[in-house]
Amino acid sequence: MAANSDRTRLMAVHGARSPGGALHTLRRRLGTRLPIDVLTTHYPDRHGRVLLNVALPHTADQALRQAATATGQRPQDVLRRLVSEALARDEHDRAQLLTARLEGLLAHHTPEEVLTSVASLLHSRPYRHTPAP
Repeated sequence: MAANSDRTRLMAVHGARSPGGALHTLRRRLGTRLPIDVLTTHYPDRHGRVLLNVALPHTADQALRQAATATGQRPQDVLRRLVSEALARDEHDRAQLLTARLEGLLAHHTPEEVLTSVASLLHSRPYRHTPAP
């Protein structure tokens, strides 16, 4: 997180195969909760991490600075809290969606069938978890 004279920026490192994939994931996870404009992306390093240099739109930056002034915090600290809250909400929403989908599966299949299918799927293909930004 950084705040300078013109804009507040968020630097994010995200695992992805391409800058576009990292950007898509970041926008999916944060875009509806936090207005973002991406300035630049950098190609994945040898570990598959993409650096995203994110800037907030001017109106969001101004609101962030006002909130920081009102609470006696630095803009980057307010942004850090907002991003953390947005990621926590996204994680909660994704967990609820997964639970709903599993409940739908369990309405038509036994728990053993679901577990066997998941185990088979994970065993048959390379599984690569992409950590959250």
